[in-house]
Amino acid sequence: MSESTDPAVVADQTGPADKIAAGYAFTGPALDLGALLWDGTCLPGHQIRIPLPMLNRHGLVAGATGTGKTKTLQLIAEQLSANGVPVFLADIKGDVSGICAPGAPNEKVGERAKDVAQEWEATGYPSEFYSLGGIGPGIPVRSTVTSFGPVLMSKVLQLNQTQEQSLGLIFHYADTKGLELIDLKDLRAVVAFLVSDKGKPELKGIGGLSTVTAGVILRSLTAFEQQGAAEFFGEPEFDTSEFLRTAADGRGMVSVLELPAVQDKPQLFSTFLMWLLADLFNDLPEVGDLEQPKLVFFFDEAHLLFNGASKAFLDSITQTVRLIRSKGVGVFFVTQTPKDVPGDVLAQLGNRVQHALRAFTPDDAKALKATVKTFPNSPYDLEELLTQLGTGEAVVTVLSENGAPTPVAATRLRAPQSLMGPIEPTALDQAVKSSLLWSRYAEPVDRESAYEKISAEQAAKQAKEAEKTARSAPKPDPSLAEQVVGSGLFRSLARSIGTQVGREISRSIFGTARKRR
Repeated sequence: MSESTDPAVVADQTGPADKIAAGYAFTGPALDLGALLWDGTCLPGHQIRIPLPMLNRHGLVAGATGTGKTKTLQLIAEQLSANGVPVFLADIKGDVSGICAPGAPNEKVGERAKDVAQEWEATGYPSEFYSLGGIGPGIPVRSTVTSFGPVLMSKVLQLNQTQEQSLGLIFHYADTKGLELIDLKDLRAVVAFLVSDKGKPELKGIGGLSTVTAGVILRSLTAFEQQGAAEFFGEPEFDTSEFLRTAADGRGMVSVLELPAVQDKPQLFSTFLMWLLADLFNDLPEVGDLEQPKLVFFFDEAHLLFNGASKAFLDSITQTVRLIRSKGVGVFFVTQTPKDVPGDVLAQLGNRVQHALRAFTPDDAKALKATVKTFPNSPYDLEELLTQLGTGEAVVTVLSENGAPTPVAATRLRAPQSLMGPIEPTALDQAVKSSLLWSRYAEPVDRESAYEKISAEQAAKQAKEAEKTARSAPKPDPSLAEQVVGSGLFRSLARSIGTQVGREISRSIFGTARKRR
């Protein structure tokens, strides 16, 4: 955006700007986002902020690729950590790991800091690095199949609504029969048993599950395993309360889930992020409104979560987002446009940071108009402004300390103080291996569960049937050797033989060769 430096022009421009800035003059603790932009001019005396207690009212960070969304996440995460609030970030491309290291001062950073009246100081923040199932660098994060549940599992298996309901019956059957579903082979064993001749009668007992549908689920599971997804399920299951920790100096721990190694499995990692959030929701107690959140969870590439989602899945997301606020957790969805997020979820996102949008195609223009409609009325021409924002600039509106929306403010954002890029692979590996959590989660454990129980039961049945068959079969006439061995003369002879010659005779009869010395 072009800037005017004429004092007379600047003075004329600051009237509406003062009104906007007044909406961000909070008295309590707040995060500093940047300085107000008005009519092409950056006004460093007009700071744009987010009240810290409002961070659990959820938010949205949106914008086209390359507009600075990742740096915005980094900026917010740094300040949350500095205020003692733990943060969870998903690192899709591998460029967020630098948050643990001090940033590199340069001319560009210096200019940005001067523009927005930022006292920039290179700072690294306490961080832990995780990976899904140990694929890629990071402390392995695993879930048991039971904990993941049928709704999320249906999403990653891409099942339709009928198949999703059938999978729910399969989970219920396993639970009632005491068949623990720890990993994928456990679930596959249960489904395979239910479509087998011996298991088909069990289908009638759980109702509504056809052999055909069970077969479809089995094939989907097999294909899912062939994609390498088995690594993500098992034990030790990750305890999501690890995300709530603070460092020894009181700063919030920044938990970074490294996803570059699995970025070709978007359905999986986006659904896994939802499991982490749902697990937190299930485990945390109600706390109401706090002075600051227990955790702020950034949900990157959010559109992947909603693509092709069933109604049950969307209902679960909506309920989780709506209720987790009272458990002290704030959720920020990160995507390209607000229309990527369903209306029921979008309505709960009170804090908005909208980076630039492009309008190169009719679909882009439609998305731009839809985005403008999601903002409160403002003195800006948002449809024009959103296509003119530069990298590191955004349109902001947040919830004030009393919960009311603040005026829409075009903002030049501050520069992150940590490293804006990835750290060296060796440094990342060292950070992972030196963590106290590494020994707790690194090695997988495969205890007895549904697969072993079903296999053991089937083996026992087969052995019993074989024994029964053997008893009922007619006994053949004894061979000459068996007649000799069974004779009283032979038994008497064997007892009396103590010589090497006798032992050689015994070996030759039983067919074992004499050991050579």
